[in-house]
Amino acid sequence: MRNPDGNRSLRWLGILVGLLVWVGIGTQALAAPVSGRLVNGLRYLPVASEVGPLHYTVYRGDYIKFELPPNSGPSLLTIPDLDIQHPLPSDMASAPYFKMRQTGRFAFTLGDRMGVITVVNFRPANYRELTASQAASFVRQSKPLILDVRTPGEFKRGHLADAVLIPVQELQRRITELSAYRDRDILVYCATGNRSTVASKIMIDRGFSHIANLRYGIVDWQRRNYPVVR
Repeated sequence: MRNPDGNRSLRWLGILVGLLVWVGIGTQALAAPVSGRLVNGLRYLPVASEVGPLHYTVYRGDYIKFELPPNSGPSLLTIPDLDIQHPLPSDMASAPYFKMRQTGRFAFTLGDRMGVITVVNFRPANYRELTASQAASFVRQSKPLILDVRTPGEFKRGHLADAVLIPVQELQRRITELSAYRDRDILVYCATGNRSTVASKIMIDRGFSHIANLRYGIVDWQRRNYPVVR
């Protein structure tokens, strides 16, 4: 004769084990180290010379650049889901970079190598993303430093009031200019929210503790009729 209570206990045990496995897998995925290194706003991804699949984890908003092994010759990079197909020279100075605009797992080929790039959101405790309306309230209430990380040409065409311009490509070497704001509120923005995510990562790595990112950038800010200065 079957024991209904025993069967229920076994079912709940199975569900619990499944949840623990799921959480464990999720924790491992979240804990996966981000690949490469940031240099002047670009994330360099080294390509190991050993034969085998390539696996990288990067942040949404990263501008990635592959570092081919010395004397490897050019290779063709193809990421079908991102509509990327581009030859990569072995010369790093002339190698192109690619913007990671969306999260997900993207299969790619690099020459005769295969691999996967996992793009994740940047979510540390001292960082948050704000919509245009949230950012407008934040500016009124908290009076943060407003940091524009676009180019000087973009800045001249329109910027948030009282914004300080430091292009993301210059931020690492000019970070000491922001030292007085290490423990104060900073609102960082770019055109659409990608470069500002990279800039946020750079600042948090250097010990800044209150970073807010205008998630969809000044493009969305203007679309919603918030003021800009020209």
